[in-house]
Amino acid sequence: MLQKPMRRKLISMFVSLTLLLAIVGAALLLMSLTSRQPGSVGASEERLSECPQSPNCVCSQSASPEHQIAPLSLTVEPTGAIARIADIVRSMPRTTIVRQTDTYLHAEFRSRLFRFPDDVEFLIDADAKVIHVRSASRIGHSDLGVNRARVEEIRRQL
Repeated sequence: MLQKPMRRKLISMFVSLTLLLAIVGAALLLMSLTSRQPGSVGASEERLSECPQSPNCVCSQSASPEHQIAPLSLTVEPTGAIARIADIVRSMPRTTIVRQTDTYLHAEFRSRLFRFPDDVEFLIDADAKVIHVRSASRIGHSDLGVNRARVEEIRRQL
């Protein structure tokens, strides 16, 4: 059995650690809820934005090997492809379609724990018969491969 001073010290440490974790968790949640869509979202001159230097982004039009991912194959009419991708995205958890046209789709995915937002974009290139894709985290440095895995899951379902 622990002596009273030792027991008090352990209880104090536990309470301090619990408060610290609550503060950090609240700060992360607040950060995710107040994040705004970056200006880098959207297609310009038939191109998606380049990825930032951080490793939390993949893009089929990226010049950087670290961020490069293969585009999706366009095997149906462009409007049919965007509609199919929209259906796939809607079936995935914590997603919102932000903007959809005949040749472009922007969706927002949120992480399970702290609701961190990721922006995912699809752009039809009918001449090349591909769908370019970009998936990027808004917050943080690393995404532990989540954006790449998400694109590959969409590719698999498509």
